[in-house]
Amino acid sequence: MDRFGLIGHPIAHSLSPALFTAAYGGKYPYDLIETPDFEEAWARFLSDYKAINVTAPFKGNAFERADWKSPECERAGATNLVVKTPDGLKAYNSDYLGVKALLEPLGGGTAAVIGFGGAGKAALAAAEDLGFSCTLYRHAEIAQGVRADVIIYTLPRFAEGADRLECAHLIEANYKDPCLSAHPGYIPGMEWLLQQAVTGYILMTGEQPDAAAMRIVFAD
Repeated sequence: MDRFGLIGHPIAHSLSPALFTAAYGGKYPYDLIETPDFEEAWARFLSDYKAINVTAPFKGNAFERADWKSPECERAGATNLVVKTPDGLKAYNSDYLGVKALLEPLGGGTAAVIGFGGAGKAALAAAEDLGFSCTLYRHAEIAQGVRADVIIYTLPRFAEGADRLECAHLIEANYKDPCLSAHPGYIPGMEWLLQQAVTGYILMTGEQPDAAAMRIVFAD
């Protein structure tokens, strides 16, 4: 039986096992492969799993190890999804695909991406590819506030200036402990997670997941 999993550290809080189980009705095993040692996590993937999701701090390491990188993966410079194939290890970036799906209905204009980890790189690439005029901010650069049509906040916690973000739409990556949910036009991190999970799971299994069942996981 094909096995799937997630590598990263720490990941005990991850919703990925519940989402994957809901997506396929428990048809496939999905494990948290939790260790701070990338080499150990990678070796377990190569030994036992068909495909893995990748989260911090391993997105760059996994990107370097892949035999082939998708265009969006190359644009972001990181991967959060690696699949074994007859042609080698293929890397994708469903963070990019997920945020692109959220941005497309919003039209164009200006976009500010706050934070430049793996999620921030993916968000910046997706916004640029959709034609947004983009500005990147690291956490220390928002103290005086930020104004844009769309702001994508990828920092893991509240930073000085986060209460002075002016925009029509605000996407926050953090779904576990959101800090900006009171903002008008707020798009929660769970929507980003859901979009990237749906697109990613198709790449992992070759099968369409049950998105409605996945959404119920967030309500539990």
